[in-house]
Amino acid sequence: MRLLLSLLAFAAVALSAGAADPAPALAGRWRLDPDRSSALDGWQKWDLVISLDGTRVNLRHDMQWIDTKVSETNVVDTARPTTVGNFFRVEQRHMALYPVKDHPTPVSATWLDHGRTLRVEAEPLIEGSQGNFPIRIYAEYRLLEGDSQLLLIELHSTRPRPLVYRFTRVTADQ
Repeated sequence: MRLLLSLLAFAAVALSAGAADPAPALAGRWRLDPDRSSALDGWQKWDLVISLDGTRVNLRHDMQWIDTKVSETNVVDTARPTTVGNFFRVEQRHMALYPVKDHPTPVSATWLDHGRTLRVEAEPLIEGSQGNFPIRIYAEYRLLEGDSQLLLIELHSTRPRPLVYRFTRVTADQ
C-alpha cells in the first residue's frame, strides 16, 4: 500500500512538472530572417509576436508588403483543444486560399521540451476554386540555444516539403 501511495505521489509530481508554465523566453517579438527561411511569397516582412496568458498563447503575425500592413492573431490554448474563428496562415495571401468564412478552425496546442517548443495542430477548411477542402497543419515553434533565435517548422498536408522560418529576437534597441 505504501508503495502504491509513493508511486501515485511520484506520478502527481511528474505530471505537475510536465504541465509547468512554459519558459517565458518564448514570449516577445521575433523578426524573420528571410535569408535563412523558406520563401515568404506575398510578403516582405514578418514579425511574430508571442504572448502568454496562463494556458493561452497568442501568436500575432505582423506582416508587411510595401505599404500594406496586416496584423492577425491566432489564439491557442495548451490546456484544451479550441477553435479559431479566422485561422491565419502566412501563405494564404500568395496562394489565394482562405479559410471558409464563419467556419471555425479546430486547433490544439501543447508544450514540449520543458516549455521550449510549442506544438500547434490545426485543420482549417479552405475555400478553393474546386470547392472547400480541409488541410492539416502541424507547426513547432522552437526556442533555440541562447534564447535569441526561434525556429518555426510547418508541415502542411498540401505540401511535399516543410516550411522553415528562422526568427531573431527583437530587442528594445531595434
